[in-house]
Amino acid sequence: MKIPFNKPYMTGRELHYIAEAHARGQLAGDGEFTKRCHRWLEESTGCTKALLTHSCTAALEMAAILGNIGEGDEVIMPSYTFVSTANAFVLRGATPVFVDIREDTLNIDENLIEAAITPRTRAIVVVHYAGVACEMDTIMDIARHRDLLVIEDAAQAIMCTYKGRPLGSIGDIATLSFHETKNVIAGEGGALLINRPELVERAEIIREKGTNRSQFFRGQVDKYTWVDIGSSFLPSEMVAAFLWAQLEDAGSITEKRLKIWETYHQAFAGWEKAGDLRRPQAPTHCQHGAHMYYLLLKNLEDRTNLIHHLDESGINAVFHYVPLHSSPMGRRFDRTQTKLEITESYSERLVRLPLWVGLEAHQEGVINEVGAFLKKPSLY
Repeated sequence: MKIPFNKPYMTGRELHYIAEAHARGQLAGDGEFTKRCHRWLEESTGCTKALLTHSCTAALEMAAILGNIGEGDEVIMPSYTFVSTANAFVLRGATPVFVDIREDTLNIDENLIEAAITPRTRAIVVVHYAGVACEMDTIMDIARHRDLLVIEDAAQAIMCTYKGRPLGSIGDIATLSFHETKNVIAGEGGALLINRPELVERAEIIREKGTNRSQFFRGQVDKYTWVDIGSSFLPSEMVAAFLWAQLEDAGSITEKRLKIWETYHQAFAGWEKAGDLRRPQAPTHCQHGAHMYYLLLKNLEDRTNLIHHLDESGINAVFHYVPLHSSPMGRRFDRTQTKLEITESYSERLVRLPLWVGLEAHQEGVINEVGAFLKKPSLY
């Protein structure tokens, strides 16, 4: 059998809830299932307000508007991230300022942030890579002393914590993804998490095309009208219904993924000790949710050959981000303080292995084929 990189998981209740949404007579957004998802996210993260969006990209774009990011502003972020992290702010006229990543977690190096700050800096965007938390205490201290906004791109970090605190609850604003490649899915979908109460009302307005429609439905105004900029950021109620089935099982989904992750981790320990590869690392105060399992090979050639070897064996393994600063758009900005050596090195060496609920029956084969590539017996 072919082993895909990802296989979307279903709990078995998704289609029932979609049918229920239809029976309730509302397929447009902000119905009963959206409200359930909002409550779950607020209770599980402790954020002030959660708002579902049609993607994490949409949530990032909302965050940029909500943060009053505009022409001439600068936003500090890692280059090793998805294009949406930068695009959301570039669309507002801002310039992304790329900072190198840490060798252990592949997160933004908090010790390099200060040097990247200028009078134009308005925000720091952190990306919790693979659900492992950035060093949020240090980053929040920098932001508070400099009066900067902190936005958590927590697309990969649902059910993950930093020193016991849920990711998405620490910065001023955070975003989540429910894309089919994530742990908890809705096909497409995302959420904006707001941790500053004074931002909630405007966030609702931005999400509703710049109107005060939410206030109208709560009876706070007698009619709704256009009061701010915004767009249509709501997902349909069918998306929310699918997501609700996933959120109900988020704990068990995470537990299953963690077992798969740990099986990989134990299997590759000996090869890491022998210097053949490097396994993921996470500080003890960071609890990840097994969003991905990656290996760092010695060089680009080894990474390319391993992917090819696995492909010939029917296993779909993939690399990850092409650094944004090296892209055609990234080169237009060129506002990095130093060479992003770790970003460039790791982007050429990293390979992601299949990780999805149900892989358990096939995982031994993946591990054995990595061993065959290394020409070493499996320790599985």
